[in-house]
Amino acid sequence: MNAIEIVPITEGHIEGFHRALDIVARERRYLAFLEAPPIAAARTFVLDNIKRGQLQFVAVSAEGEVVGWCDVTPLSRPIQAHRGVFGIGLLPQFRGQGIGTKLIRSALAAARAFGLHRVELTVREHNTGAIELYKKAGFAIEGVQRDAVLVDRVYENVVCMAVVF
Repeated sequence: MNAIEIVPITEGHIEGFHRALDIVARERRYLAFLEAPPIAAARTFVLDNIKRGQLQFVAVSAEGEVVGWCDVTPLSRPIQAHRGVFGIGLLPQFRGQGIGTKLIRSALAAARAFGLHRVELTVREHNTGAIELYKKAGFAIEGVQRDAVLVDRVYENVVCMAVVF
């Protein structure tokens, strides 16, 4: 395995982030996207995160390729501003190597330092590997949303999880 570095996202990572997001989304198994949004939308998302000092990290190979990402997006309403929504993705060939754990640790440490009290996520029920990874990182299952996702005419349950600092 090549050395992978976990770093805060920069403007220079946007195209690589978008590419990785699109690859994972097109697997149709893990994300709320079935393909990446247009590059302009991804650019806006990343630049807004950087501007607000928000919490987004990328996993970068020795060759400079973005192979994964992790972000926590704080909610904007005043009564929810203590909460953040967690997202993560890793290219298939880089899974199972501990990179996801490193991304999660970086994002949760940054979320805590940012002042968030709670970080939450949803994960498709079939994704048991991710659920176990999240549990190891401190997330607890809070419930299940039945038939919350519809992909290729198949309904899937979604597991709701959160970590509270």
